[in-house]
Amino acid sequence: MTEAELVFIPSPGRGHLQAVVQLAAVLVDRDSRLSVTVLSIPPLVSVPDSQGEIPVDSSRIRCVNVPPSGFSRPSEMPRFPFLFMQGFISSHRDNVRNEVGKLLEDSGSGGSRARLAGFVVDMFCTCMIDVADEFSVPAYVFFTSGASYLGLMFHIQGLLEYNKQDLMAFKNSPESIDAPSYKHPFPAKLLPQITFWVPDGPAFFNLTADYRRAKGILINTFLELETHGINSFSGDEKFPPVYPIGPMIYFGNDDKNPKLSVIINWLDEQPDSSVVFLCFGSRGSFDDDQVKEIAAGLERSGQRFLWSLRRPPMPGRLNLPRDYENHDDILPEGFLRRTAGIGKIIGWAPQVAVLSHRAVGGFVSHCGWNSILESLWFGVPIATWPMYAEQQPNAFQLVKDLEVAVEIKMEYYTDIFVGGDCSGIVTADEIDGGIRKLMDAGNHRIGGKVKAMKEKCRAALSENGTSSDYIRKFIIKWFIKWFIKWFLKYIKCSF
Repeated sequence: MTEAELVFIPSPGRGHLQAVVQLAAVLVDRDSRLSVTVLSIPPLVSVPDSQGEIPVDSSRIRCVNVPPSGFSRPSEMPRFPFLFMQGFISSHRDNVRNEVGKLLEDSGSGGSRARLAGFVVDMFCTCMIDVADEFSVPAYVFFTSGASYLGLMFHIQGLLEYNKQDLMAFKNSPESIDAPSYKHPFPAKLLPQITFWVPDGPAFFNLTADYRRAKGILINTFLELETHGINSFSGDEKFPPVYPIGPMIYFGNDDKNPKLSVIINWLDEQPDSSVVFLCFGSRGSFDDDQVKEIAAGLERSGQRFLWSLRRPPMPGRLNLPRDYENHDDILPEGFLRRTAGIGKIIGWAPQVAVLSHRAVGGFVSHCGWNSILESLWFGVPIATWPMYAEQQPNAFQLVKDLEVAVEIKMEYYTDIFVGGDCSGIVTADEIDGGIRKLMDAGNHRIGGKVKAMKEKCRAALSENGTSSDYIRKFIIKWFIKWFIKWFLKYIKCSF
């Protein structure tokens, strides 16, 4: 029997769950005393068939679906999306508490589970720290984006708390923000759009107040990628210990999807590093006018391409984008015929399988953090086209601070809740120019930096790598504290 049980609580959403499952797998592999229970809060929106359950390979990891809370799920997007989501997550506290209680009953009655030793809560599930406190166990935050962005969140929260900053003053501002976690001054105009949603914006940045309550923050990054951002936390007593333990990349089970073989067979027929892959995440979609500009830009570039093109959800609805039944309905007339020899349009994309293929030489990406890590892992240069959430800061970091990406458009925002872009159309000329720069990456410094980062990425998780070292530090520090606390309790009960 293992000795200590960690409870992981990811946010609803496949990307967060994938990262949590991968972290759990790494931890139990590194220490035989550990087991993990992942308490999965039901998704707020229906999940496509291509995004089914995530399997685990270890007998010391189990996934438990938390029962629905009865929280009302409107068909249309609520007025304050972030506060709504936080309310949805918080509504599951009682059910999470009940599931943890079952774990304690099992371990206390001589069952197969280990003793409860701590919580690891997703960056949006900090309300569950209260539940950890009720069970008198430590709670850690798993931050599924980068260290530099975490530093930006802390910086903005400081401006709110100490300077009484009006966040609306940053909207469309030409000024820069001196956030210590970035090498270059951060442009205020690239702040996430949630910054300017009232009251969502202040509530979002005040998540960091809960982060300070945690015993540590596990970040899905690695020291060699974000040296400056990680070092910006050192020596500051306001922050809990930071552990860069990434990259946590979920390699998945895409081989079970019948669409995979069609895509891979097409890639097999293409020359090495010749294909540009366009994919914009689980919420990435465009309206008719933008789709036509992308098509025109691809055609002008003359590059081979694999394009994940998906139908937007109905405006204002909570649904995710879906595959088109017929791409002719959205693409310019004759586009598929003219590009038949060099391009392929798909719906769902097996992103890891595609990025790992020898034929892929560039990635036009929305700059979600998981996508960034996957691209660097396989050494594929990125052209940045951020859309929502923290993707604009991610794009800035890639292009300016790290110099491992080219830019298509950095000041682009789409409203994933209402539908449509908020910042104007990205033109065919911009797309053509960005793709040409991207596919030439092998001939200039960006290509070299990406290849070097690929090696550092993998080395970080090797036996003597920096991330492995941080993982060991986390396990040792947490385990010793927990064991001492448990031992003192045991001695007290014995007498």
